[in-house]
Amino acid sequence: MTQPDPQRPPVAVPEEDLIDVKDLLLQVWRIRFYILLSLGITLILAYLIIRFSVPVYQVSSKFFVKEKESPLTGIFENTGLGMMGGQDEMVLGNQMIILKSRPIAEAALDRLAFDVEYYEEEVFVQKELYQKTPIAVEVDWTHPQLANGLIRIEWSDRQSFRLSYEDSEFTQIFPDSDSRERLEDPASPSQTYRFGEWVELPMNRFRIGLTGAEGEGELLIRLRDRFGLVNQYTGEELQISPMDKQSTILQLTLKTQTPAKGKDYLNTLQEVYLENELQEKNAMASNTIDFIDAQLVVLSDSLMYIENRLENFRSNNAIYDLSSEGTAIFEQLKELETELAQQKFKRQYYRQLQSYLQREDYNNIVVPSGLGIEDPILNTLIENLLELQAEKSMHASRLTDISPPVREVNRKIADMNRSILELLQNVDQNALLLINDLEERIGRIEGTFGSLPQTEQNLIRIEREFSLNEELYTFLLQKRAESAITRASNTPSNKIIETALVNPRPISPKKALTFLIALILGGAVPVGISMLRNYFNTRIKDGKELERKSDLTLLSSINQSEEKGNLVVLQHPRSGVTEAFRSLRANLNFILPRDQTSVIMITSSISGEGKTFSSINLASVYALSGKRTLLIGCDLRKPRIFDDFSLKNKNGLSTYLSGQETDVHAVIQNTAYEHLDVIASGPIPPNPAELLITDHFREMLAAMRESYDTIILDTPPVGLVSESLDLIQLSDLCLFVVRYNYSQKPFIEHINALKKQQLLNKAYLIFNGVEKKAHRYGYGYGYGYGYGYYAEDQQEKKSWKKWLGRG
Repeated sequence: MTQPDPQRPPVAVPEEDLIDVKDLLLQVWRIRFYILLSLGITLILAYLIIRFSVPVYQVSSKFFVKEKESPLTGIFENTGLGMMGGQDEMVLGNQMIILKSRPIAEAALDRLAFDVEYYEEEVFVQKELYQKTPIAVEVDWTHPQLANGLIRIEWSDRQSFRLSYEDSEFTQIFPDSDSRERLEDPASPSQTYRFGEWVELPMNRFRIGLTGAEGEGELLIRLRDRFGLVNQYTGEELQISPMDKQSTILQLTLKTQTPAKGKDYLNTLQEVYLENELQEKNAMASNTIDFIDAQLVVLSDSLMYIENRLENFRSNNAIYDLSSEGTAIFEQLKELETELAQQKFKRQYYRQLQSYLQREDYNNIVVPSGLGIEDPILNTLIENLLELQAEKSMHASRLTDISPPVREVNRKIADMNRSILELLQNVDQNALLLINDLEERIGRIEGTFGSLPQTEQNLIRIEREFSLNEELYTFLLQKRAESAITRASNTPSNKIIETALVNPRPISPKKALTFLIALILGGAVPVGISMLRNYFNTRIKDGKELERKSDLTLLSSINQSEEKGNLVVLQHPRSGVTEAFRSLRANLNFILPRDQTSVIMITSSISGEGKTFSSINLASVYALSGKRTLLIGCDLRKPRIFDDFSLKNKNGLSTYLSGQETDVHAVIQNTAYEHLDVIASGPIPPNPAELLITDHFREMLAAMRESYDTIILDTPPVGLVSESLDLIQLSDLCLFVVRYNYSQKPFIEHINALKKQQLLNKAYLIFNGVEKKAHRYGYGYGYGYGYGYYAEDQQEKKSWKKWLGRG
């Protein structure tokens, strides 16, 4: 393999390239007046865009997001679990999504009067007024409304006004319904209306109050429905992103044409978010309080009943204190029964939690740590489940149940549900074992009662029951008080770092960028049009240019066939096409060795360049010379050869390579022409690339070399499939077909790239389908055509003579 010489001098720039550059400069000079005209037009357009565009401003604020923190931390027992560092980004991402969610946006818009927009007309634009407006509109959204279109309000005195629908399209909004219908060209009412009174129309109901001192004037208003407003303020106009990768501070950025309006929305959005966060924290504490209250109701009745029994028993039996032996037994039983009551309380919680999970009712779940149940795994799973449920609610506000994010969070919730249920079975079973053990130990101690007097035994039993209920009641009261304190002392974990600020410079339109674009377009458009006209025709028409720009040698030029079918050599032996293939065969005889079988591969860049035509006729010209010739259709994706020879394609190369046919001779078909056999492509396989690069195909070619003098491979285009490059390694020579006025000039670069990659070491070009006129003017790089030598030349002469004779 030849290696590049590092000392080789740089290749000189071809003269043709220099001429192209000169031509380009001359062409630009010729259109200089058009360039100046284009620059003038684009600069004027740029000025008009800047002058009559409503500027867009950017409003931004900073919001701090604290790391994950349980609302019960510091009051109830610590679970021992902290926020994992790897979860910071996930938590921050969730908060960004929540800030941009529809429920938060709706709650913010509930506090803002954005449902009516006021505009005053300027030249070519309408400028929105905010807060300081000469009129105020109150809309009755319980009545159908025409929204999202401009309505003109005109008044000439302070008592009445007229209204007219300005836009050609409105949206019909119906109360208590998601139905939204378009209404085109609504008829404007003809009557006048009084300020302060309701305007009653079939599709509108509102009233207008005059707030300014103007006695006359006009204004445009647009009613905005809630759905459209939410879409606007949760869309691309609002962007939320972290200030820094190492911090949890978010920057909220809103693009708006009304800066004061944007400031109000961002500030309200952050306030609503903080209030929503506080409500969620309080909801967890409220669930705990409700659960404890339900237990206290039952315990309170039981405790009062047992207390009365104890007092009655003591007074009736005149016994108030236990003996030392009874006291010792009582203390043992009290300790064991207290632990037993706690375990039963846990089992009751586990069963209730299991019931919630089976019903998929996650709203009333109480976090175990709030009830003093110290199970780190269970606490973590419950907290994660509640977070997933909150995430699902956030997604459900703006997505459907079949959307990928909702389906994914549903899958996570289902997995978490199963994990918690499995864990509950284990902890419930452990609690049951512990309860059985405690009851057995209590039973053994109760067996020692026999040594005590009967009255003292009964007193111990009553005092045990009273003490047990009293301690459990006191425990629950304590937990309830802790939860109430937590709810009262809860504050949002996050906070507003910086309220909304307006960038005084508009972000759109940008003057410098607009004029720069105008200059670029003004110069580029006429130059580009001129260049497109020159380079519009990118097809190869010149054989000399093809040979000059290609790294491969042009071996032959094939005339355009005027005959029907591909068997030109066999059916028209005196044609110019046939002679061109004879010339190609002669050239190949100088390249290929004569004492061995030659495998010639024919391919192209894309389909339609004539590789199959060239394959058939090259094989034909070899067969006519007495060579035993085999033509193999290797294009397994688009079988074609069999049809030209009137052969069948039931068995072929694909059936042999795939193992459906084991005998290669069974797929060889004899043609009607001596010395020419064909292996058709066969039925289209599912894996054509893999079949051609197997050793099975290599072995088949080796076997065919023993039986034939010449083997022609009709392969797929190298620009479309990959297997043709592998077949080059199996061939003695590769012929690359380029078609006149069809192949694109970039194909030459593709061929050169393959050559530089040393994938076309033994490759040559064929210029196929060259028209007669190209030969006459020398573009085809062929010889002898058009001088009466070939049969078609004689026919053409006769036709001209006949036509002249008639004339």
